[in-house]
Amino acid sequence: MPSQIKVCMGSSCFARGNAKNLQTIQEFIDKHQLDATIELCGLRCCNNCSKGPNINIDGTEYNNIESGTLLDILEKHYINS
Repeated sequence: MPSQIKVCMGSSCFARGNAKNLQTIQEFIDKHQLDATIELCGLRCCNNCSKGPNINIDGTEYNNIESGTLLDILEKHYINS
């Protein structure tokens, strides 16, 4: 079963950084050739707008995510695990 990355695409999260975060995730997947092992999908809203932007990786929710932090999380989860 592939790993799942769920990106909140609700208007608040999208405006607060998930538009850029989605691009960062896609570039990371492409760079490390992980497209066969990661399922990337968007969510309408996580109902956690005040903590956004929100991203969920394999059931773990990450809040207030910015690109630099996101890259650290992705490296730790997929490269240095």
